[in-house]
Amino acid sequence: MSATADHAEERTLAVRLGFQPGQVVQEIGYDEDTDQDLREAIEEHAGTELVDEDYDDVADAVLLWFRDEDGDLTDALVDAIGFLEEDGMICLLTPKTGRDGYIEPSDISEAARTAGLTQTKTISVGKDWNGSRLATPKGAKTGGRR
Repeated sequence: MSATADHAEERTLAVRLGFQPGQVVQEIGYDEDTDQDLREAIEEHAGTELVDEDYDDVADAVLLWFRDEDGDLTDALVDAIGFLEEDGMICLLTPKTGRDGYIEPSDISEAARTAGLTQTKTISVGKDWNGSRLATPKGAKTGGRR
């Protein structure tokens, strides 16, 4: 596959994960193992740079890289909700089966339900990551940080 085709595939993943042009996307859990091509594709598609955990306003979407050793997934999801505009979405990225930090799909579903989120889509994102799009219930939050 050519570099151009690879880039088009990454951009398509950004779309399939639910990112939209003009969104402010806050990234949480960035580390050396994150998929740089996907990060760049999300930035290109959104037309804005990803903002980090120190961003002091609400975001339209949260890109949450999470590994088993990162703590409690439910707590991380509840915290991420606090960064979102009303009706925002969380894109949860977890390592694939057999990779360090792998999380069982049933644990992801349970954590999402407990946090009050709806899992709307799960897709393979590159060779090392799976992506789950999680939606907040409409009208369930007032926006802003806690």
